[in-house]
Amino acid sequence: ADAKGKTIVRRQLRRRQLLPFMAQLPTCLVGMEACGGAHYWAREIAKLGREVKLMSPRFVRPYVKSSKNDARDADAICEAVARPSMRFVTIKSQVQQDMLALHRVRSLLIHERTALMNQMRGLLAEYGVVVAVGAAHLRRALAEILGDRDERVSELLRERLRSFEERFERYDRQSGWRRAHASRSDIPRRYRVVDGSEPGLSSAESATSRRGASANFVPLTSAIGIRR
Repeated sequence: ADAKGKTIVRRQLRRRQLLPFMAQLPTCLVGMEACGGAHYWAREIAKLGREVKLMSPRFVRPYVKSSKNDARDADAICEAVARPSMRFVTIKSQVQQDMLALHRVRSLLIHERTALMNQMRGLLAEYGVVVAVGAAHLRRALAEILGDRDERVSELLRERLRSFEERFERYDRQSGWRRAHASRSDIPRRYRVVDGSEPGLSSAESATSRRGASANFVPLTSAIGIRR
């Protein structure tokens, strides 16, 4: 659309066609909804010298006319991006997205680790071995059962517990990757210097805040609005 909002080009593109199409356009403002994959495409389009602005879909929705489809979404984005009162989403850097990915993976590992611990405690309780809640209590109980050959536990269960113990330790090692990566990352390091926070907290903050973005998020958004 031009500066007056009149549609100049209306074209449907596949992902592989998007960047070549953007490269041939004159200098323009590109508006996108901040949905899955939008931050990656915003960075790539920005590399072509275009100004890119991301908006929350809930702020674009009021500008959609009639039933929702790709063409009407594009019209709504063109209209919304030109609003002086519009609130824009800061484009995340690749480092910030790496941090977010690590936190999400770690959250999954912790969930699986907790489920494994509850499974082991439940199995042991069926044999009269009651273990208090907590990883430290479970480790001590496993060391005693596997080391002293507790007669209440059968050899079959003991073999399973050995296998579970290996998985348990593996979860601990894997969940530590995030802290190791946070310690090597430049953005969290600067947050720790300023705020005195822990690597895990500082990396989460830097991945989601505007301060972290100033240092330089999965299908593609369905529509893009372009204004000259």
